Amino acid sequence: MAKNFDKISLKDAPRSELHDALKLTGAEVSINVLPQGASVPFVHSHRKNEEIYGILEGKGYALIDGEKIQLAAGDWLRISPAGARRFFAADDSAVKYVCIQVKAGSLEGYTADDAEIK
Repeated sequence: MAKNFDKISLKDAPRSELHDALKLTGAEVSINVLPQGASVPFVHSHRKNEEIYGILEGKGYALIDGEKIQLAAGDWLRISPAGARRFFAADDSAVKYVCIQVKAGSLEGYTADDAEIK
C-alpha cells in the first residue's frame, strides 16, 4: 500500500528546498536564512507563480517593484508573479523565512471546500 505522506527533518542551512525531499506536486516550498546585513543577490519575478512569504524569525525588508516593505517575525506577504522582488536582512538581525510558490489562480477549493470527512 502506498504511503499518503512524507516527513523530513531540516538541518540549519542558508536555503532548504522541499520540492524533491517531500515529493511536492502542487507547490514549491523553501526555508531561507539571510545573515544580518545580507541580501538575496538578485531581483526576480515569475511568469506564472505567485509567492507567499512567512517571516519565521528576525527582521528585514523586501523591495517589491521599488517599494520597501518592512518585515518582522509573524509577517506574511503575497507577491503576484510579475512583482519584481528582492529580500534583505536587517543590519542588526538575521531573517529566516519560508517561501511558498504556487501557480497563480490555480486554487479551486480550500479547507472545508476541499475536505472530505471520513
